[in-house]
Amino acid sequence: MVWYWVGGASRRLRKSSLSSSTLYLSRSIFNPLSSTTSHPTPNPNYLKPFRPQYNRFTPIPTLEFFKFDWGFRFVAHISSSVKECKENRSGNGGLGPSPSKSEVSWIDLYLPKHARPYAYLARLNKPIGTWLLAWPCMWSITLAASPGHFPDFKMMLLFGCGALLLRGAGCTINDLLDRDIDTKVECTKLRPIASGLLSPFQGLSFLGFQLLLGLGILLQLNNYSRILGASSLLLVFSYPLMKRLTFWPQAYLGLTFNWGALLGWAAVKGSLDPAIVLPLYISGVFWTLVYDTIYAHQDKEDDLKVGVKSTALRFGDSTKEWITGFGIASISSLALSGFNAGIGWPYYAFLAAASGQLAWQIWTVDLSSRADCNRKCVILF
Repeated sequence: MVWYWVGGASRRLRKSSLSSSTLYLSRSIFNPLSSTTSHPTPNPNYLKPFRPQYNRFTPIPTLEFFKFDWGFRFVAHISSSVKECKENRSGNGGLGPSPSKSEVSWIDLYLPKHARPYAYLARLNKPIGTWLLAWPCMWSITLAASPGHFPDFKMMLLFGCGALLLRGAGCTINDLLDRDIDTKVECTKLRPIASGLLSPFQGLSFLGFQLLLGLGILLQLNNYSRILGASSLLLVFSYPLMKRLTFWPQAYLGLTFNWGALLGWAAVKGSLDPAIVLPLYISGVFWTLVYDTIYAHQDKEDDLKVGVKSTALRFGDSTKEWITGFGIASISSLALSGFNAGIGWPYYAFLAAASGQLAWQIWTVDLSSRADCNRKCVILF
């Protein structure tokens, strides 16, 4: 039966016209950057069918494209591209730009037209930043679980939603404050506010909406956690300014992104155990210094041009020595947190494996290559 369906699909594909709008639309949408040949630019409104006009100078797409790797390119379209420009200059933490004109995201395909700029403003197409906020929360909630019991999955779900909203709010604040700088940098000039798709007032209104939803999540926690969670907003609102004031915005990002290491424990226990959560928090800060310093090396030239600071510019040729020290401090703090929590030997076995992976990433990264810095950061995340 399977071969019958595969054979039928293959026969229908061979019979279809090479100039049909369906095949051409598939080629354009599923991987618009893959072809090195020139072809007519499609109508940007993907909902309307179009028929490209070929002439004798225009290369005709062949069936080899569809026979050989159509399925692979479909998957490549759905997943995020690894080859991206740095998502936010000087300590981004994966906050990310809007896509270029030639990229096609799931946002363009599935969201209503008027909602798309807001989705890009919240970086919904770039989930790495949300994971970076969520991981410390999940670590802390797991450590707070009673021995022999699974962590509180309801609490983990609440914190996952909170990470998505807070990350989006942080991106919105960043774009509002950086809108004049973003217009001067190639990989950020298409962000919704910098490009004029959204006005500052619309961005501010969207920020209020995100914070209101975040408040709804915060109110479901205990009183201690409400105060602790609300205090993190000071870090969130002030972080975008740090790259103008200091060469250490990555350290400030670490303080901001890893606040969940404190909040997750408090949400479960109703208080803090400094012997466990402070080493966990410090570990996250050093981890952030490692990956975001590598990330900052992608935009050193742009940072110099617009006059913002980063640890990449501060460390220069000594970067690997610095981030090696940060990596050792991160792993040591994790070991101390586990020891104080009374965790068994499997924790240290996995920690040793993570140490080896981190060391390999640090010593093999080519800091002069944007592509390699991006690759290593994706793995570090």
